Amino acid sequence: MIITFVHHSCFVVEMQDRMLIFDYFRNENVKGYEFTGVLPEFPTDKPIYVFSSHFHQDHFDLEILRWAEEYANIRYILSKTIRLGDRYLTRNGIDPKIKEKITFTKPDKKYFIDDMEIKTLKSTDVGVAYLVYAEGKCIYHAGDLNTWKWEGAGDLVNGKEEKAFKREMHKLEKEEIDVAFVVVDSRQQHFATDGLDYYMKNIDAKAIFPMHMWQDYSPIAKYKAKATNAAFLSRLVTITGENEAYEIL
Repeated sequence: MIITFVHHSCFVVEMQDRMLIFDYFRNENVKGYEFTGVLPEFPTDKPIYVFSSHFHQDHFDLEILRWAEEYANIRYILSKTIRLGDRYLTRNGIDPKIKEKITFTKPDKKYFIDDMEIKTLKSTDVGVAYLVYAEGKCIYHAGDLNTWKWEGAGDLVNGKEEKAFKREMHKLEKEEIDVAFVVVDSRQQHFATDGLDYYMKNIDAKAIFPMHMWQDYSPIAKYKAKATNAAFLSRLVTITGENEAYEIL
């Protein structure tokens, strides 16, 4: 597999027989940031599966539906939080028939699309997280599923957030995950890597990619500096910037 970190929470996974694209949005969509992500070239002979975990502007872009004009063999797996009424689509120059290519997802469900199995988890914010089984591999994309603890929120609120997160993580404990995309949000300050730390200590995954970092990659280095177990850390990919590609066996 070739994993391309486009930006923020957007990754492209190129497998032998397909392309998976998670949570794409155009660079200019989020004010206050200058994203530089560029999608890799899509082979014309491979099916393309586009996932969006929820409707937030840093996870979904209506532009992805226009790709069907160029790529006939494309399917969309979108959270049901993304509302695509016929009038809305028409007003934006998109044929409502595009919905024939869309599977709308809810939390805690299982879907079968072509030869893939897809499971969903309930986000601790909005929408879903995805488990995708394809070509003998398992890929996890968290979306906004994280332990959303904040400075000043208080122990009661933060405790509820942590409990909700761990309840969802418990569903992953028996999974053998090959690649995981996990939230590390520097805006949470010293809570930034709490979700990552719990995931690494409790969930099996061969390669773990931090994401949702708002172009601040410093929490990764800080986290690695605290840990002394090299084998433990070897699974964690050090992302340093947008448009980086990695080969995962």
